[in-house]
Amino acid sequence: MRAAVLQDIRDIRVLDIPEPRPLAEDELIIRVKAVGVCGSDLHSYLEGGTTGPTQVRPFVLGHEFSGVLTPDSARKAGLSADALVAVDPSIPCGHCEWCHRGHTNLCPNVKFLGYAPHNGAMAEFVCVPKSAVHLVPDSIDPAGAAILETLGVAIHAMDLARPRLQETVAVLGCGPVGLLLVQLARLAGSGKIIAIDPVEQRTALACDLGADVACRSYAEVADATEGRGVDLVIEATDSSHGFEHAARCARIGGRVVLVGIPENNQYILSGAESRRKGLSIKFSRRMPEVYPRAIALAQDGQVKLAPLATHSFSLDQTPAAFEQQVARRDGIIKAIICP
Repeated sequence: MRAAVLQDIRDIRVLDIPEPRPLAEDELIIRVKAVGVCGSDLHSYLEGGTTGPTQVRPFVLGHEFSGVLTPDSARKAGLSADALVAVDPSIPCGHCEWCHRGHTNLCPNVKFLGYAPHNGAMAEFVCVPKSAVHLVPDSIDPAGAAILETLGVAIHAMDLARPRLQETVAVLGCGPVGLLLVQLARLAGSGKIIAIDPVEQRTALACDLGADVACRSYAEVADATEGRGVDLVIEATDSSHGFEHAARCARIGGRVVLVGIPENNQYILSGAESRRKGLSIKFSRRMPEVYPRAIALAQDGQVKLAPLATHSFSLDQTPAAFEQQVARRDGIIKAIICP
């Protein structure tokens, strides 16, 4: 089969590799229909991993994806062969203390598809456990089904944030996760929602999706709140300064949830700002089992996924898709690769 293989930093090649085969009774083969390019994929592409150059290469990227089961796998799963499915790429062990405590997203033994050494879905086929497969309703197309993983990340961040009715919320970074956070904050009954991003097209889209105020910089939040700061800041950037900028947006006694992965695995932070304000800070990683909620929110249009899928590429165009997303050219929000 054809697959987009990360050979080295900034070196993706579309190659012929062996098709995956089920090694266990519960494993299924999926023909991939759509796979999104995620910010963490960009860290692998640019830096060699989310914690620096730690990934063993080569491997196949891609963890936000949807597809259809092959005929044999469809029979095994009791589903129609043309049924669209989305896949949770995180496969926890299910046996450790943290899995038993409900923190499956923090499992130290997790197998995560599309993160070395486990091949992902930027390929024609991928092998997944049956437990990771979620049937998608007809109202969600393959690109939208791929973005359900991103929505799950945003849902988990909102669960950690515990937004309260009518409180002010700032979303720092209006990439795919940030745009979903804006929509979830509106659904949660937030008061004023402030979208912050240096790219005007992204904050304009955030306002279309529910934000009240667009700011190009965290420094504008003081004026937007008459010097008070916001009750809740959710940071969804890839900047090393994201933590500090979020702290500066928050009010005294405010809350900050950090979702973004900083470039080069480093935060630059002045401790005084957070300490003197007495901020409550939480870090968010991936998601626990939230796919049913993500599907329900997208199914009836409470959360809009289509505006995020701005650009489509064939599998052979994967290297170009990554370069365009890195450069943020032509108004790209999320690249969708269709093998």
